[in-house]
Amino acid sequence: MNPTDPIADYLDALEHVRRLSAHTLRGYAHELDELKKLANGRPLEKVTPAEVRGAVARAHAGGLSARSIAHRLSAWRAFYRWLAGQIELDANPVAAVRAPKRAKTLPKALSVDDATRLMEAPAAASEAAAGSLEALRDQAMLELFYSSGLRLAELVGLDVRYVRRDGYESAGWLKRDAAEVEVHGKGDRHRLVPVGRKALDALDAWLAVREAWIKHDDAPLFLSVRGNRMAPGVVRERVKRAALVAGIPANVHPHVLRHSFATHLLQSSGDLRAVQELLGHASISATQVYTSLDFQHLAKVYDNAHPRAKKREE
Repeated sequence: MNPTDPIADYLDALEHVRRLSAHTLRGYAHELDELKKLANGRPLEKVTPAEVRGAVARAHAGGLSARSIAHRLSAWRAFYRWLAGQIELDANPVAAVRAPKRAKTLPKALSVDDATRLMEAPAAASEAAAGSLEALRDQAMLELFYSSGLRLAELVGLDVRYVRRDGYESAGWLKRDAAEVEVHGKGDRHRLVPVGRKALDALDAWLAVREAWIKHDDAPLFLSVRGNRMAPGVVRERVKRAALVAGIPANVHPHVLRHSFATHLLQSSGDLRAVQELLGHASISATQVYTSLDFQHLAKVYDNAHPRAKKREE
């Protein structure tokens, strides 16, 4: 190894031993150049954890994102692991340094008006589509997403009733008489979720014609034209198509409907524990993000309505 430029030797190893792409190598080179600046002419093994933490603090204060800082630390950490195999190194100065926590991205939710327009989109697609099997199925899926806050995997896994046969057992199923669905979600957590009246009406309309698409397997609640269980990718496409028909500019996907379910329910009830149970979250902390959304809604109402909060007209 060239003792005067270990970074060059490391990049050479990444290129010829690990065969990383030119793009990835440029990323490593950029981050290691920052490490060289931190060392300020000293041997890189002399960099201390305190100096690394200081560099992280300065980068964060300078506006570098938590993701970019984490990437930088990862590159530095990997370099020092490699350097420890080349020379005697007291410790990896980056080993115990962590990037700042990433800001939690709040989930996006539709307004109540947009959600209503979306529910009506399959029937409104065209006169020819109104009442078609496809439109009835899509409307039932949309209504159930929004009514019960199901995950995409939970919805496509639903059976029309509980089935146990030939080594197969339902992971989730519709309990029509009880107006609920039973699902086994993440972590094999079992829950019962109510189904609202609008969703029940849409499901009844779909169930009345569903038999026409049954070919091989009569268990799935939602079937494709070919008689198969709906694939997640197809459901995503149908949701997006319905949003376009409804004229909703946002990127609407199944999880947006889950977020909308949780947000609108919390705004109406204020019961965080109930929303947690309905969503199937293992921890209340996963549900608390919706309190931020609810506060945003309240803050907007306040700004628009309170006489001392209104902006003066120019």
